[in-house]
Amino acid sequence: MELFRHIMKNYLICSVLLLAACGTGQQQRQQQQQQANQQQSISRPENFGADVAFLQGHVNTIVLKDSTSQAAIAIVPAWQGRVMTSTAAGDEGRSLGWLNHSLIADGKVQPRINAYGGEDRFWLGPEGSRNSFYFAPGDTFDLSRWQVPAPIDTEPFNVVQQSRASVSFEKNMQLTNYKGNVFDIKTRRTVTLIARRDIRNYLGLDLHKSIHAVAFHSANTIINNGKHKWDTAYGMPSIWILGMFPAGAQNTVMVPLRNGRTVNDAYFGKVPGNRLVIDDRNKIAYFRADASYRSKIGVRQTDCYNYLGSYDAEHKVLTIVQFTLPRNPQRYVNAAWDPSAAPFGGDVLNAYNDGPPAEGQPQLGRFFELESSSPAASLKPGASLEHYHRTIHLQGEEKRLGPVVKKLFGVTLAEIMKQG
Repeated sequence: MELFRHIMKNYLICSVLLLAACGTGQQQRQQQQQQANQQQSISRPENFGADVAFLQGHVNTIVLKDSTSQAAIAIVPAWQGRVMTSTAAGDEGRSLGWLNHSLIADGKVQPRINAYGGEDRFWLGPEGSRNSFYFAPGDTFDLSRWQVPAPIDTEPFNVVQQSRASVSFEKNMQLTNYKGNVFDIKTRRTVTLIARRDIRNYLGLDLHKSIHAVAFHSANTIINNGKHKWDTAYGMPSIWILGMFPAGAQNTVMVPLRNGRTVNDAYFGKVPGNRLVIDDRNKIAYFRADASYRSKIGVRQTDCYNYLGSYDAEHKVLTIVQFTLPRNPQRYVNAAWDPSAAPFGGDVLNAYNDGPPAEGQPQLGRFFELESSSPAASLKPGASLEHYHRTIHLQGEEKRLGPVVKKLFGVTLAEIMKQG
């Protein structure tokens, strides 16, 4: 807030100087205007209102606002109806999602992936195994061959209904897996902004009035729109929801565990011990989210709960992600980049920390991800599968956030901050 006021004060001062200095020359006026523009651009990644204005300057953006609080979310239909960012404190509040400003401003479609950002984006699994949708038949499983399918990367979802609190989308797509089998998929997706008064229903406790909060969820459905049954032999897709958030030196991901050391850290090579800490006593995993080391972890159905989270100690933001987790054992698709990997030995939840790739490719951005997946969809033609994914941000004093952390994660904020 103070940064915003300081920037606006300087901007007004520059404007007055420009009006009063008619005789100082064109060069001086240009220098003053350039300085004002630079100051304005500083606030862009921090401020929700500025991020929304930036998005609207490049792509159609739908903003949903809670009438009972300062919570709001920004949604882009052209990018699969993804929730790009949110705020718990109005337009001047912190923009809580990660946006790839340079890629969006450039406007050019990139090969492999267009990482526009977004707190809740719709993807389909599997990424790996011989059922992968991200590698063409016969390709080697490496970054130079990896390709996000266009329907979940660059193609729009169609808006079919909109209200003050929600937006619904539909999309028909066709994907081919590594085996060469074709999947006709109808997708339905509804994004809903949750009123502040209802957040307590998802946390199981009341929030202190000083805590700023924003919450939303996506209801995602896939339908077998073809003529072939999806099974273990043909291949089975899954709904995969990923949220991208700004990384920082004091960001820590928390994953509660049902059992002991049951975290998969083999995705991009074993995660160093100073970046992944398993607290056996409290049954929780801590994963560093600083965007300085490319790494990923996952947990299987038997070993996780239906939520994970992160804490940004610098900005005092607690993020909680909840999702559909069936009670009965289910098959989950495998994201490992290996055609020999067991197709249905995959994880339910994942956390990803971006960093410089080993292959020398440029880094995607300064972000980390919190992800959830549905079971593999064993569907006859016309049948459907649904998956919910909910994101809650709480911002406030540590003494007010502490009780929420203790109830959900069984540890204190001090214990979390030790890991950062």
